[in-house]
Amino acid sequence: MQESGEVGRAARGARRGRKNPAAQKSGARLPAAQTPSAARSAATPRRWRRRKEARPTEILEAALAVFAERGFAAARLDDVAARARISKGTLYLYFDSKEALFKAVVRAAIVPNIAQAEAAASDFPGPTADLLAVVLRRLGQVIGETPIGAIPKLMLAEAGNFPDLARFYLKEVIGRGFKLFSGILARGIARGEFRPVEVKDTVRLIIAPMLFIGLWRHAFERHSGERLDAPRFVAQHIDMLRRSLAPAPSAEPRP
Repeated sequence: MQESGEVGRAARGARRGRKNPAAQKSGARLPAAQTPSAARSAATPRRWRRRKEARPTEILEAALAVFAERGFAAARLDDVAARARISKGTLYLYFDSKEALFKAVVRAAIVPNIAQAEAAASDFPGPTADLLAVVLRRLGQVIGETPIGAIPKLMLAEAGNFPDLARFYLKEVIGRGFKLFSGILARGIARGEFRPVEVKDTVRLIIAPMLFIGLWRHAFERHSGERLDAPRFVAQHIDMLRRSLAPAPSAEPRP
């Protein structure tokens, strides 16, 4: 999984049909934001062109940081523009509202991670328990070690006040995530590697501890003085799942 996305495509959609060469040429990854010194040194026309082409990515990186720090309601486009070192007017050339910008952030930073996990699950050659472990470890890394982990916490806190964003997130992220884990469980059950379980409820039980990582890191960690060791936490979760999903001792895996 990767912290990247079709940032150019997201920018074009947010601008409602206005042509945007910068968005069309944007790269697929979310690289580190350009430093102020690098921005000051961009004096030649060629360097300014490179700066323009990178702008959608820089805006999305800045927006992710602002949403992670302030939440959706308190985030201001002025703050995003300042962090991206552009004017608010320039930001509006790419994204015409805070809602459009947030959706672009989700599509650029979260959705590609789900897509990569889906691709890995579709042709994973090994045992299903190993596949589940691979997906959960990467999910724990993304939630526990990057600003992306603040987005699920933001949605839990603010979905009730922003129903359109809640429906968007439910479709783009939660629905696909549930389908991914449902498929992994179904694979393990069909192969005799997992005992039969109620898939829908089990998927929710699998995901809940992962959401706790984001909640702790972005809401409670600074107040508790206790840092959550996300890799260790995920390892414990995986171990418990292996034990709870394992078939009865007498059962043999199906060919």
